[in-house]
Amino acid sequence: MSTITLQDNRWTVTGEILMDSASALLAQSQQLTMPAVLSVDFSGVDNLDTSALSLVIEWLRRAEDENVQLKFTHFPASLISLASLYGVTDFISESA
Repeated sequence: MSTITLQDNRWTVTGEILMDSASALLAQSQQLTMPAVLSVDFSGVDNLDTSALSLVIEWLRRAEDENVQLKFTHFPASLISLASLYGVTDFISESA
């Protein structure tokens, strides 16, 4: 099972981010507040696919809409590889 929890100014993502869990993770994240400065920690993610990249981009959009300074930590190497494959590494690394 995949989850997102909020503690202080950090969202912690755990489990898998796959096509069948990404929608549920997005729904969970929409229920969480985005503090003015937010760190999203991926250290608990053990498997992912391209839907993880879509989720990251959605969070970036929301952060921009809500004027939130968003930072990602512990990006899995596979997520960085996918970002490179799709040509969005610079877009994401600006927030990392």
